Amino acid sequence: MKLGVFIVLFGQQSFEEALDSAKAAGCQSVEIGTGGYPGTAHVDAKAVVNDEAAVKRIRDAVASRGLTISALSCHGNPLNPNKEQAQADHEAFQATVQLAEKLGVDTVITFSGQPGESENSKYPSWVTCPWPPEFLTVLEWQWNEVAIPYWKEQSAFCRKHGVKVAIEAHPGFLVYNTETALRLRREAGDNIGVNFDPSHLFWQGMDPIECVKALGDSIYHVHAKDTKIDARNTALNGVLDTKHYGDILNRSFVFRTVGYGHDDEFWKHLVSTLRLVGYDGTISIEHEDGIMSVNEGFTKAANFLNGLILKESAGEMWWA
Repeated sequence: MKLGVFIVLFGQQSFEEALDSAKAAGCQSVEIGTGGYPGTAHVDAKAVVNDEAAVKRIRDAVASRGLTISALSCHGNPLNPNKEQAQADHEAFQATVQLAEKLGVDTVITFSGQPGESENSKYPSWVTCPWPPEFLTVLEWQWNEVAIPYWKEQSAFCRKHGVKVAIEAHPGFLVYNTETALRLRREAGDNIGVNFDPSHLFWQGMDPIECVKALGDSIYHVHAKDTKIDARNTALNGVLDTKHYGDILNRSFVFRTVGYGHDDEFWKHLVSTLRLVGYDGTISIEHEDGIMSVNEGFTKAANFLNGLILKESAGEMWWA
């Protein structure tokens, strides 16, 4: 496996400086934001996809540092009932797929998207329970009339360009857990897989190790980000927490740097289980820790994971 980093965390640096930061920390690959929620601080897929000189500059900047690109990321909501926003995210996705082909990158990461409750919606609407019964009617419409048709078309588009889609399961979107990820893959195309991020699973009460086993070869990319569950706040309010992420003291959970939500035994087990199901790609550090600075969180994560990957590669499995 390779250690990588989602370089949007170095958004205040130039592209070249961000690559240097990744290299200096011992990373072997980078994940690049190209639109959507990750922004375009380093690369704007729509702006450069038809500029061969710009594409060459990206390729050369990465290669000259001995790095590779693990994925291009354009997380967005192409199913948004706001048609203007949906179109912008759709265009960013398709431009990213085309850019990935030109760069020789085989994986594009995004979200499944989330429709509204009907054709007349103004905002996305995420169903979280089966009652009142109208919720199931909404959910059936969202999947069968919006999501599956859209992703069938995108699956064909990606196949034409030799690119796989890694959907990041996240609450608030149709794909948020194991069964919804596998449903989209089964019904829309087997080149649609998963960007596996355990941090989004912890706070839903899921076991990421078991999820890896169930997802198997549908895992196309992996994010390294941890979650700390606050026992008292969760005991009082559960995990459906809508408080701002900055309200750390009162939230049921917060995202943390790897090792600060779950100990090294978990992370050793995770890396080894990924290997057991055949994953040999990049583990990409994503920093969303509200307590640590970017530099501190990234450095701690890189040091932690570098040692872990080296040990695992040498055959020191989690149970050893």
